[in-house]
Amino acid sequence: MGRRGELAVFRETFARDPEEPDFPFLFHVRGNGGVGKSTLVRQWETTAREQPSVVTAFVDDDVHDPIEAMEAVSARLAQQGHPLRKFDKQLAVYRQRRHQAESAVPAPQAGPAGDQPPPAPVASPSSTVAAQVGLAGLGLLPGVGAFVGAVDPQQVALGADRVRSALNMRLRSHDDVQLVMNPVAALAPFFLDDLADVAERCERVVLFFDVYERTGPVLDGWLHDITFGEEHGSLPVNVQVVLSGQLRLDARTWGDRLGQVTEVCLEVFTEEEARTLLTTHGVTDEASVELVLRLSGRLPLLVDMLARSDASAEGGIGDPSETAVERFLKWEPDPGRRAAALACALPLQLNEDVYRAAVPEPAADGYPWLRALAFVSTQAGRCRYHDVVRAAMLRLQRTQSPTRWQEAHSGLADLFGQWREGVEAGIGPDVESRWEDATWREHRLNETYHRLCADPRTALPEALHEAVHAVDHDLATLRRWAQILGQAGQDTGAPALGAWSHRLEAAAEQDGTGVVALTVLLTSAELGPPGRALAHTVRAREYRVAGDHERALADYEVAIGIDPGVSRPYAGRGETYRVMGRAEDAVSACTRALEIDPGDEWAFGSRGDAYRILGRYDEAFADFARAIELDPQYAWAFGSRAQVHEALGRPDEAVADYTRAVGLDPQYAWAFGNRAYVHQTSGRLTEALADYSAAIDINPQYAWAVASRARVHHLMEHYEDALADYDRAVGIDPTYAWAVASRADTYEAMGRYEDALTDFARAIEINPRYEWAHTSRGELYRSLGRDEEALADYSRALEIDPAYEWALTCRGLLYRQLGRYEEAVADYSRAVEIAPPSLGLVAVRAEMCRVLGRHEEAQADYGLALEDGEPAAWLFAGRAQLHLCLGRHEDAVADCVRAVRSDPEEGWFAALYALALWMAGQEREAAGAQLRRAIRLLSAGADDATEDVTERCGVRRPLDDLGLLRDVLLSVDPGIAPLLREVEAALRAAEAHGA
Repeated sequence: MGRRGELAVFRETFARDPEEPDFPFLFHVRGNGGVGKSTLVRQWETTAREQPSVVTAFVDDDVHDPIEAMEAVSARLAQQGHPLRKFDKQLAVYRQRRHQAESAVPAPQAGPAGDQPPPAPVASPSSTVAAQVGLAGLGLLPGVGAFVGAVDPQQVALGADRVRSALNMRLRSHDDVQLVMNPVAALAPFFLDDLADVAERCERVVLFFDVYERTGPVLDGWLHDITFGEEHGSLPVNVQVVLSGQLRLDARTWGDRLGQVTEVCLEVFTEEEARTLLTTHGVTDEASVELVLRLSGRLPLLVDMLARSDASAEGGIGDPSETAVERFLKWEPDPGRRAAALACALPLQLNEDVYRAAVPEPAADGYPWLRALAFVSTQAGRCRYHDVVRAAMLRLQRTQSPTRWQEAHSGLADLFGQWREGVEAGIGPDVESRWEDATWREHRLNETYHRLCADPRTALPEALHEAVHAVDHDLATLRRWAQILGQAGQDTGAPALGAWSHRLEAAAEQDGTGVVALTVLLTSAELGPPGRALAHTVRAREYRVAGDHERALADYEVAIGIDPGVSRPYAGRGETYRVMGRAEDAVSACTRALEIDPGDEWAFGSRGDAYRILGRYDEAFADFARAIELDPQYAWAFGSRAQVHEALGRPDEAVADYTRAVGLDPQYAWAFGNRAYVHQTSGRLTEALADYSAAIDINPQYAWAVASRARVHHLMEHYEDALADYDRAVGIDPTYAWAVASRADTYEAMGRYEDALTDFARAIEINPRYEWAHTSRGELYRSLGRDEEALADYSRALEIDPAYEWALTCRGLLYRQLGRYEEAVADYSRAVEIAPPSLGLVAVRAEMCRVLGRHEEAQADYGLALEDGEPAAWLFAGRAQLHLCLGRHEDAVADCVRAVRSDPEEGWFAALYALALWMAGQEREAAGAQLRRAIRLLSAGADDATEDVTERCGVRRPLDDLGLLRDVLLSVDPGIAPLLREVEAALRAAEAHGA
């Protein structure tokens, strides 16, 4: 058999160590059509499988993007007992999230305090330049330049820069956004990890990519990256890659690595190779051998076909001068089989069902015969003709009888149409569900191809309408439709179809959203009103996702004008209004959509969230309930309804709905993360840790969940675990300012103040308008005694957000400690205005006013603060001091009694009670007894409550308060001096004990 040298080259690799520097890990088999590339790589695959512990995956032109290629490899390896489980799991998540990205999804629950929203999306200079270059290239294509000006380069750039931000309104985490925005980058690491596991269990893994002249344009970048580890990670050393195609590898992608590619260039057989192959088939008669050599030109495909023919038939091998088709079929004497072979060239590929429908009745049982023909290859239960043979047979039939050509293709189109309708009967009327079904798409694709072949002019409008649906589904599906247009154009000799194929394939490469392709389709005069309305609707959705809401609304308006009886544009317009914050308009548009289609759960969901935004929670609940009734598996609706429960302060109900969501979708990382956050805010830290871990197990790149788990570790004082998770989160996303600032918070808790200051500075560098980080650093500066730097940070936070209550409170406290009481009162007053009725802030302001001698204001604030159902003991103590200053000694005693009852172990309250008893003129012995008790408590260091009050509310030290009271008390009763000295001595002793 021929190609012994090429077979030996590959076989010898199994005797070599893959760790060798010159080990041939990447082959490229190249040659013209018919030289036997596919045959050779199939033989290579057989050789590989003959080796012990070697697995292979063979991929041809059934794939149209890297995701489908990875999926095909996974399926082939699974058949050999080596499934890529993590990849398959993440692929399922991707498909779910992609669907969610196109749905009405409420804004996700905010993360922990301080998490910053992304900045307003703006196209970066690099993205704009890239878009301009890409559109310029598109404009160079024949027939495309006339309308490329209709596409704004800035908008294409926004398709890359703005989509990520807008998707946050639909998806549940930064990592889900990444998964939808750049699925190849998100899925490839899982694919490579699984492949590494297979490679560890096996001696060798060999990946074959045949017909690479067709798949190379969409697989080149991904294959280059995984082969050489430049972006997604690299293949294990014992994984070999074999590419096979007619063209040289694209130097723009592979140029820097071509020296590491083992090229195997196939030419026609040498005479020796041809004679060897003929001998294996029993063709040894010299006359017959010479004739085969002459007829075939030693082209391997033809040598093999002629060798398999009946050379012993009467008359032997004549000297045909007929067409190439006659060469292929000359030695088949049965007219029925000859007709069957010609008829089976019409389908793109066939199984036994297609065969029986295509051939005349007498040949109906000849499928096994057909499969055995030399020019027919079989894979996954389907057959396909070699391109060289099929092209010749198609030309022959088209030119011999255009009428029979049209009838045959129409019959096949009807056949695939019947099968499509059969699938539709099981799916139902929902168009989106049909396009999600792979079998339905396959039948529709073949039906479209045969209708184009039967009559290109009349079938083109419907084919373009289908192309709009294909864009709606995904760009890989669009590429399939574009290729079908090109194949039909080539097979029918219709240049218009080929031109559309080139336009759509080029448009599919320009951006990841389909906007360019839809704009191209909208320039077509052949696209009818329903197709145009759909194209505007789908393009509007892409604009909405990209954050270009005005263009989205404009397209929805056009779609509604073309066909006002379709619900989808109204629902899309409602969703656009919702994400714009125009909730009332959203309700109105979604309501119109539901009047047209009362079964649209998507519109119910979008309107439900608009009601939530408006605070109309009963109506939100009703809409989510209706959405769930229409689709009980609607995990998103349960997760979204949980947010309404959160807004109403119902954590248990929120947890219940998140639990239903993850029950329906066990891969719903966002729902696990949000349920964890509810547990966290409810103080159920163990449950929060478990849920954050579940979210991270689903998506190890879920930076928010990792950082949030770190926060829970911090709250549990597991600081080392917290640091490990913060490091991991920042490793996933180095620009994650909240994670960096929160890590600083943990460093501070550990006493690693310089590390904390470094991280606060880094967080502020990432986001200079991060007021939480400024305020947190200010607090650290304050605790370190660096008061001016603290004031500067507080003030910067308030420049960013003048209504930032926490910064006002912190600055007010520092002013209080610095004795700048007027400024302290001003800050606390502003804080109270922002967040009424914040009784804690009112209470602290009361203390400030008392210190400043603003007694009426202090009296009013104490009164308001003490309206709290369970006022703190220190509030009664503070008002008691105010009463002493105002000479209201009996009132002071009453408040001291309340303070001591609330906290009988607080020595300062006991001391204040003793002073009040003395000033009230009551029994001096009772005052003395209370004083002795106070001294005993203070001497024992029982001052935790005072420290807690000081930390939380900024109340002065008891010694400071005693200093303020001394002059007042002495002026009323000089005899109290000894008592004051004893109290002061006890307080100093307690303070020293606490230090």
